[in-house]
Amino acid sequence: MSPNSSSLLPKGCYIVRLPNVSDERGSLAFGEAERHIPFPIRRVFWTYHIHGDNMRGDHAHRSCQMVLFPIGGSFDIEIDDGETQMVLHMDDPSQGVFIPPLVWCRLMNFTKGAACISLASEEYRAEDYIHDYEEFKRLIKE
Repeated sequence: MSPNSSSLLPKGCYIVRLPNVSDERGSLAFGEAERHIPFPIRRVFWTYHIHGDNMRGDHAHRSCQMVLFPIGGSFDIEIDDGETQMVLHMDDPSQGVFIPPLVWCRLMNFTKGAACISLASEEYRAEDYIHDYEEFKRLIKE
């Protein structure tokens, strides 16, 4: 994982590094809720077969926390707290990024075969999503 801009992550975001065991057979990374993942996991989903210049995410959450990992190929993730924006290149399945509430997140530049697994602190609730960037900026000022 490598940043494509400043070395300071947006407010509340940080890199999650999972334990990794490797030998001649390959590698295994693992994470445990409330130990390596900083919350009880209430939902798991993955995105894959993203074609062309399509993006995923492009929203923030009001209360849900997430950790995102690349589990195949690579992609870029743009994170934005309203003041600091950063693009991270995600290509190591044992390293993810923690996204707290009220941080805008956009996934892009997926390589062929890329997949992202998302671990969420809450079950899906449509009202938790902020899809309008202007509304997001207003909420972070409150």
